[in-house]
Amino acid sequence: MTKKIAVLPGDGIGTEIVAEAVKVLEYLNADMDLGLVFEYGLIGGAAYDAHGTPFPDQTLALAKQADAILLGAVGGYKWESLDISMRPEKGLLGLRSHLQLFANLRPAILYPQLVAASTLKPEIVAGLDIMIIRELTGGIYFGQPRGVRLLDNGEKQGYNTLVYSESEIRRIAHVAFQTAQKRNRRLCSVDKANVLECTELWRQVVAEIGKQYPDVELSHLYVDNAAMQLVRAPKQFDVLVTSNMFGDILSDISAMLTGSIGMLPSASLDANGKGMYEPIHGSAPDIAGKGIANPLATILSVAMMLRYTFNRADAAERIEQAVNTALDANVRTADIYSEGMQKVSTPVMGDAVISALKEGV
Repeated sequence: MTKKIAVLPGDGIGTEIVAEAVKVLEYLNADMDLGLVFEYGLIGGAAYDAHGTPFPDQTLALAKQADAILLGAVGGYKWESLDISMRPEKGLLGLRSHLQLFANLRPAILYPQLVAASTLKPEIVAGLDIMIIRELTGGIYFGQPRGVRLLDNGEKQGYNTLVYSESEIRRIAHVAFQTAQKRNRRLCSVDKANVLECTELWRQVVAEIGKQYPDVELSHLYVDNAAMQLVRAPKQFDVLVTSNMFGDILSDISAMLTGSIGMLPSASLDANGKGMYEPIHGSAPDIAGKGIANPLATILSVAMMLRYTFNRADAAERIEQAVNTALDANVRTADIYSEGMQKVSTPVMGDAVISALKEGV
């Protein structure tokens, strides 16, 4: 039975890194008879240039028909002057919303070969392995009303609404507790309950759901303290669960603990396990077209795809081990390069992973 992957390279380095991830998938598809087929579409700035909208109807139709989506990145300087409703990021938000991809899983793993690449001391970050679970379809990014209005005194005022329903909090809490059960059974819920009523409700609901998971140790932190603790002692955490905006910020902090944001994959899942898989970094327009972007986060994202949507943990583990092997060989893109290593281009890093896959058979 074939499984369709909607491939949406997007903007900037998206086309370069997605090409390497597809190359890896194509190798495994042939080697393990995975039954994968690929269909390409446009999103973000590329879609706006071609169709006058960052989220064309045909892209939505393709994503709905697919079993999984592989996304590169969206955005860039070129489109910053557009009205906010037409900016590339609206395509990404539209995908998340229309497909109800409410659970964003962002692992932060520090590979032992990259301990020196982190800006933190080795004893603080060595062995780091945490999972941040971010609610993805609610909160202030989607809340209404929103906009910019003119006050009676002639001054402009911008406003956004932070809103979460109990059902939205419950479903992400269940994902978080179930994820913790498969790891080290510790879950930290991050909020700002001392200031924001919305996140006070978040804390109450998470605590209520926690009673159904007595085998998981639940703790709570305010987001400012959580940010500090991620830098002070990140290995105290196992799984963190938080709202859309807080998760956006905390996962980028965790990215730098691992040495480079170019190493971190992500999965955005619906209630049935269908997912969109993407690196957590942006489109990096300043290096687009130079062939120096790190494709490993995107390659690791397709490993998550194989594990979470297609239930092929065996194939996922082969990719993860191949990345380890490539790093052992001291092959590095510029973002993770250090003296004495072999600095390589985006395609060569992809080739190194495929070589490792072949060697590991």
